[in-house]
Amino acid sequence: MARGRGRALGALVLGALAATAFVSGAGFVSGARAQALSELSCKALWYQRNAVYAEQGYCFKTKDAIATFGARCYAPFGKLTPDQQRYVNEVQAWEARKGCR
Repeated sequence: MARGRGRALGALVLGALAATAFVSGAGFVSGARAQALSELSCKALWYQRNAVYAEQGYCFKTKDAIATFGARCYAPFGKLTPDQQRYVNEVQAWEARKGCR
């Protein structure tokens, strides 16, 4: 995925969620998450999950993730807060329900 397309997808995902959720100060979507996540495509769920890791400086290894989020790595190198981990777990549960990957 090209970097520009990744940004466009991020804007699309956040725009789709705006009516039912809000973005917390931690940078990930909270609020009426389950309803909003249930409406997202597998690609949008992938973006949501990986955006949390990107915010925490995760060192991505796949071409798509690097193209979307960049090759930057910094502390805490993907270590998530408890709230972020709960959100990622929720996104992964929706990915599993939808048969994503």
